[in-house]
Amino acid sequence: MTSFSPFGKSFDAFLFDMDGTILSSIEATERVWSEWAIRHGIDPVTFLPTIHGVRAVETVRRLALPGVDPIREAEILFQAEMADLDGIAPIDGAYDFLSSLPQDRWAIVTSAPLELATRRVAAAGLPMPKTIVSAEDVERGKPSPECFQLGAKRLGFDPHNCLVFEDAPAGIVAGETAGASVVVVTATHPHSPKTSHLSIESYRSLQLDILDDGRLALEPTTPIPVG
Repeated sequence: MTSFSPFGKSFDAFLFDMDGTILSSIEATERVWSEWAIRHGIDPVTFLPTIHGVRAVETVRRLALPGVDPIREAEILFQAEMADLDGIAPIDGAYDFLSSLPQDRWAIVTSAPLELATRRVAAAGLPMPKTIVSAEDVERGKPSPECFQLGAKRLGFDPHNCLVFEDAPAGIVAGETAGASVVVVTATHPHSPKTSHLSIESYRSLQLDILDDGRLALEPTTPIPVG
């Protein structure tokens, strides 16, 4: 893909992934999944990088473990994650940025179940959107574009006119395939994903403008390289 900058353009709506994009739950998530991996004889060091941005049931199913029911294991993981909220915190600048958005112009689009998503957003102290697309809402999770297409539809817009904020490769592909523009959030990644899209570590690097017709535009607060 060619390099893309969202600056100098306007969008109908913003669609945000949750974990790693507007909040960090990496400590809690990796605690839960590490314990699960060890119980199943899997090396957490090599396994943990594969779990982010993908629904739990699909991660377990991909492993094809003998005698393991992916749906049952996903429920076990869900209950463990619901009980572990320690260390969940907002990405830098996310609170002010999300608070400045009109409620009908943004949504969370996450691979997490709805109950877990709302609990984590609350634990991070972030605004709760009116529109959330969660794991239960789609037949195919990321990298399928279905979730972002549904998020745009629920807001009443075409995904081609939306801007997706993502951190994980599966979600970036989902946003691209949906036809949306993409901004990559690298705050929780020691090694940023290779991407041609604009990458940010903090929402403080973005200035939001709400146009007279309600559309959303961004300008950089400091110079940001693209690609």
